[in-house]
Amino acid sequence: MINLYHVPFTRAFRVIWVCEELAIPYRLTPVDFSPEYRASAEWRKLNPVGKVPVMTDGDLTMFESGAMVQYVLDRYGNGRLQPEAGTPEHAIYLQWSWFAEATFSRPIGETVNHRRAFAEPIQAVLDEMIARARLALAAVDQALAGRPYLLGGEFSAADIMTGYTVMLAERAIKTGLPERAADYWQRLQARAAFKATKAAEQAMGKD
Repeated sequence: MINLYHVPFTRAFRVIWVCEELAIPYRLTPVDFSPEYRASAEWRKLNPVGKVPVMTDGDLTMFESGAMVQYVLDRYGNGRLQPEAGTPEHAIYLQWSWFAEATFSRPIGETVNHRRAFAEPIQAVLDEMIARARLALAAVDQALAGRPYLLGGEFSAADIMTGYTVMLAERAIKTGLPERAADYWQRLQARAAFKATKAAEQAMGKD
């Protein structure tokens, strides 16, 4: 069974969501999120840079959430939630999946890292990161013109990857989401699997 070492609101959310969409079993293992534990030799054996999440599946151990999503799709998805590999549609699917983390999430994460690292954050640095996040959000908004999801009429795991980052952006960008992106975010939150993912996180907090 897939086992996810997870802290609520961190990136295993994407993997849980995929498992819920595919209706495949998984287990959540809470992690001590303190800097001390994440720097420990015990945790660094699972994730060498001390971050969360980590996923195991049998003898396999992984520590990058986007790769986890793709692994789960390829091993258990039976062609669901992604176009056929090698097609132009799959190329665009990969583009948005990687954009979500490599381009869109990065400046949002850097604002968090900057505030954590400096007692008196440099406002110009924060402003630059937020501007980059807004630019990425605008690209998502533009891609949604005339379509409910990033690949058109069909929901895919690219929407899971990007939807998680839209959630981060909504918290980081206080001026709100552009109209199409806001409507998109509402559609994603209305999905049964999204609601189940939120419920799984809430249940973790009660354990």
